[in-house]
Amino acid sequence: MTELTVLDQAHAAMEAAPADDALRLRFFERLADSELFLLLDKEPEGDRISPEVFDTGDGQYVLVFDREERLAEFAGRIVPYAALSGRGVAQMLAGQGIGLGVNLEVAPSSILIPDTALGWLAETLAHAPDEVETGIAELRPPNGLPEALLTALDAKLATAAGLAQSAYLVAVIYESGGQGHLLAFIGAEDGARAALAKAVGEALTFSGIEAGALDVGFFATSDRMAARLARVGLRFDLPQRQAGQVYAPQAPGSDPDKPPRLK
Repeated sequence: MTELTVLDQAHAAMEAAPADDALRLRFFERLADSELFLLLDKEPEGDRISPEVFDTGDGQYVLVFDREERLAEFAGRIVPYAALSGRGVAQMLAGQGIGLGVNLEVAPSSILIPDTALGWLAETLAHAPDEVETGIAELRPPNGLPEALLTALDAKLATAAGLAQSAYLVAVIYESGGQGHLLAFIGAEDGARAALAKAVGEALTFSGIEAGALDVGFFATSDRMAARLARVGLRFDLPQRQAGQVYAPQAPGSDPDKPPRLK
């Protein structure tokens, strides 16, 4: 028996409890985070791809698989494909009126996702918490946040390798009188703020928490605020890239988080 993938497991949990919104959100989170293999009708041309579109009685769908072997089993022949993240596929297809067939006929997670649900996923993935722009008056240890959110943050930040050194979750009172919780990133890389904020937004959404429940902030390692955060905050360590790792330009579709353009 083929080993079950994380997508298979999330799908099984969702199917076993169809009224559980948290499990449905967890499936969509796993879909967004997964590397998917998109079936094409011809080889990519430059930075453009042309997915094979299937017409059904319920609309048009393109097909993705979470394993290359599953794609090969479905096709039964050598076919062109592109490797994309689930979030990349959702963003690429948003507004096109095209749904998504996942692992059709070859896995227990076989499912048709209509274009409306795919549009919701793309919109959801675009949300990010507010970035702190006002002065901080007081920091306290975090309290009252659900365990589901802490688990989701830990899992999401584990995928943000090299984007920051660490992060601290604290309760905060602002000089304006407002209060709430703040996830403060320390030593974020140049250009990484948007990606980190979106990662936090996804953790909030897919754990069923309102986006307004958490702000994000960014501080240098030399900032005095970093020391204050370390004294009271719940620390998250982000994985660091290995020294000497070389990054080279890749063919269209080979970077899961940089979707090519549809033809």
